[in-house]
Amino acid sequence: MGDPHMHPRPVGRRMTPQRAEFRRLAQSAEIGTVTRGQLAVLAQNLTCTGILNATESHLLVTLINTAPAEAFDKSGRPIIFKSNQQLAFEIGRSAGRVSRMLASLFDAGLVTMQDSGNYKRYPVRNGDGAIVDGCGIDMRILIARYRELDQLVRQARAEKSAASAALRRYRGALRNTRYALATVASLSDRALARIHGRMERVVALVGVATKAPSGLLRRATALLEWLVERLLQLPRPAEMMPETENSTCTDVENGTHKQNTNPHPFENSNQKWRSADAEQLGLLEAGFASQGAYETSLRRGSSQINGQQCQPQAVVALQDVVRAIPALKTYGFTLPRSWADLARLVPQMCRLTGISEDARRRAVDQMGEQQAAVAVAVTLQKFDRQEVKSPGGYLRAMTDRAATGELHLARSIFGLAARSSMEVLN
Repeated sequence: MGDPHMHPRPVGRRMTPQRAEFRRLAQSAEIGTVTRGQLAVLAQNLTCTGILNATESHLLVTLINTAPAEAFDKSGRPIIFKSNQQLAFEIGRSAGRVSRMLASLFDAGLVTMQDSGNYKRYPVRNGDGAIVDGCGIDMRILIARYRELDQLVRQARAEKSAASAALRRYRGALRNTRYALATVASLSDRALARIHGRMERVVALVGVATKAPSGLLRRATALLEWLVERLLQLPRPAEMMPETENSTCTDVENGTHKQNTNPHPFENSNQKWRSADAEQLGLLEAGFASQGAYETSLRRGSSQINGQQCQPQAVVALQDVVRAIPALKTYGFTLPRSWADLARLVPQMCRLTGISEDARRRAVDQMGEQQAAVAVAVTLQKFDRQEVKSPGGYLRAMTDRAATGELHLARSIFGLAARSSMEVLN
């Protein structure tokens, strides 16, 4: 048989490790460092952080204003002794609702409770009548956490301001794009339809603009601005530098001439391209053996500096990069004719994908300008395919792998080129 004695119902306020920690933190507060007015303003602004709602904020402001101003001086004791019934009358809610809101404020670390045996709230005074202790609602936790909570409010305001600015720029860019589509007459109907389709794709990705993240809005704004430039047929940066158009070689890096005898640099035919380092167009049919042979040839090209084995840099043909990154054409970039042209597109690709300047600079320092340009192009393509959610983090990971010798850009380029070829065939 079971225990005939019934277990008594737990008596007392529910205690958790977090509430006990808040009580200890309240006891370490330095009274006098924050005024009552500062705490009242903070309580009103905390609603923007989502920590509490408007009704809880109203109750918290009422509690702060109940304590006299001198209670927040160095010798004061900011403890509230009002009953739940009185607080309910002052904020226009029921006593049960006030009790639940006080529990929520306790859980959020905005107030603490010093309970008596019968839950009555009363002060303890000395011989001079000054309050030295008491049982009630303790507001010292707000003083101890003032800097932390104020920083949360400032951060929420900054994020709201950035989101509003990004929303305004996106709406303006969308309006300009639609106006340009309706008024431009220098492009063919096919070109206009293609640009209109890209604009609609951007709008579909954003969805409801007021609910979209600010980072997504900034990237969408950059895309729309590029579409407007293409509609107006503005010259690209590569087109404004005619000396690159007269280059006789398609591979230029750091002033070193790499002769290319291929007369068809952008042809997809395997019969017109016989470079030892070029991609095999039948890579998927060739199988693992061809990939192993290619990696073996790369390992034979490794060098030593200061007695240390260096990671070989895979020499990828520029035409392979162009075929593997169709996003260059999708976003309106001028197809590069040299490695210098591709390097000049890197800042624009970083701005389009949201890659920071620090991440780009680290990639250039670690991999060199040409390899970093290829890495950024790969990141752009995977971002366009929605395979990468954080382009900046993806590029940093590639940089770290390059530092340990585990990065193989050639495999990425060949894989993307093969996938692009299969999509065209399908």
